[in-house]
Amino acid sequence: MAILSVYTQSHRHFYYAIVFLLLILFQGPLPAQESTDVDLELAASKDILAPVYVDGEVIFYVVGVSSYPAATRAKTIENRLYKVARNYAISPDDVKAIPSDQKIEIRAGSEFIMNVYDPDGQTEGVSKETLAEVIVSRTKSLITQYRNERRPEVIRSNTRKALIAGGILLVVFVTVIWLLRRLGDWIKRRMRKRIDTLENVSFKLIQSENMLKALHVLYRVISSVLVIFIIILFAEYILSLFPGTKAIANFVMSLFLDPLKSIGNGLIGYLPSLMFLVIIFFITRYLLRLIKLFFNGISEGAIEIEKFDPDWAFPTFRIVRIIILAFALVLAFPYIPGSETSAFKGVSVFLGVLFSLGSSSFIANIIAGYSMTYRRAFKTGDRIQVNDYSGFVEDQSLMVTRLRSFKNEEIVIPNSIMLNSALINYSAKLREKGLILHTTVGIGYETPWRQVEAMLKLAADRTSGLLKDPPPFVLMKELGDFAITYEINAYCNESNKIIQTYTELHQHILDIFNANKVQIMTPAYEGDPEVPKVVPKDQWETPLASDT
Repeated sequence: MAILSVYTQSHRHFYYAIVFLLLILFQGPLPAQESTDVDLELAASKDILAPVYVDGEVIFYVVGVSSYPAATRAKTIENRLYKVARNYAISPDDVKAIPSDQKIEIRAGSEFIMNVYDPDGQTEGVSKETLAEVIVSRTKSLITQYRNERRPEVIRSNTRKALIAGGILLVVFVTVIWLLRRLGDWIKRRMRKRIDTLENVSFKLIQSENMLKALHVLYRVISSVLVIFIIILFAEYILSLFPGTKAIANFVMSLFLDPLKSIGNGLIGYLPSLMFLVIIFFITRYLLRLIKLFFNGISEGAIEIEKFDPDWAFPTFRIVRIIILAFALVLAFPYIPGSETSAFKGVSVFLGVLFSLGSSSFIANIIAGYSMTYRRAFKTGDRIQVNDYSGFVEDQSLMVTRLRSFKNEEIVIPNSIMLNSALINYSAKLREKGLILHTTVGIGYETPWRQVEAMLKLAADRTSGLLKDPPPFVLMKELGDFAITYEINAYCNESNKIIQTYTELHQHILDIFNANKVQIMTPAYEGDPEVPKVVPKDQWETPLASDT
């Protein structure tokens, strides 16, 4: 019950502050301030409950109404208690509860302290009689404690204790500073060896100096907190020895203890939600492990599903994982600390808007990446062509596809472009029947077509990168104005050697046509030259001109 709760301070802790000690030695008890029933500074307050303080400690709580606020009533009662406690003619046993009409008066001899009404007891869930007995008991204890703490011999004894505590604080302070310095040097020596080793293992990605600076800052923060904590403990003890500074001690400790109490109470109250989040975490984790094992089996061929390509296993697992994580997040969201606050909701909406505005291309590339996977348009290692880019597939991720060109260049193509462009896969059918390589030549009408066909087939037969089975074949593409366009077609099963194969095929065509004195008329001509445009065989190996 709030009205029965008393904020007591034990003298288990020790504290320092020489400045505070000087204040203690040279100041007397704080005088009580007289007050009217209504304090003008507090008249606007509409609090329901207010504490009554004496020497910084809460004695009890009182209720108020709009016309007589609780804070005003508490201040008035506090002044009356001070007046009674300073009047040594009044004995603690003179404090009585006197029943009256619809109220109980609390008096100390002839001095009126307060009235106890039914609403006072109803607020705490007890009768006004029971509440009056508690207030009488607390008032008697207050008067006894107030007078005892102000006795000269008690003040002298507490002054000696304060001086001893100050001396102990000085010794402890110097000792702790010395120990912290020695500990810091020891940690620095031990950590430098390990950090240097970590720097070498990480190939200089982790810089030892930066790590040491970070550890030094952390050490200084912990040391400062420890020193401040020791000083605060001693200061609280010294200040709590004297009535005039007990309120300061209580205030200083409340600055540090109240946040810790709030955090502790929040953690205790949050334990059920925390357990629910832990359960969701472990269920989700092990469910994902089981699903991953299942898709591993599909990828390795141990589990077969009709019309489900093993290459789809891990992309499908990633989709299932996203769905499960999203579902787990939806379940866990109400149990996340602060999820019901307006600030949390505002930040969530802000992040959602940023993600929506800036992720259109991001989402498009992810969807395109999955679409390309399930289309089975290509695999890693295939030679493909997208628009003007051609190369071998090195890697396919959710965002981009990386190609290696014939010039050993890396080409990074966003998956959205891959999805919206025509794609040529040179390797898809290569694994089954082979890829047909072809090239064209223009030959005049005076050359028999059977001879041209034989020469082109011979050139294909001499090319090492072309298959003999199926055999090469020749097509007449066009009967032009000045020449016939012939096309040689031959099968190849090595996509990584296409350019070399084309080069070798063209070399053999040139050699064979020159050997048979047949001019290649491509692209066209307007009249027969006087000398055939062929290279005699004895000039095929013409050496390069030497330097002069």
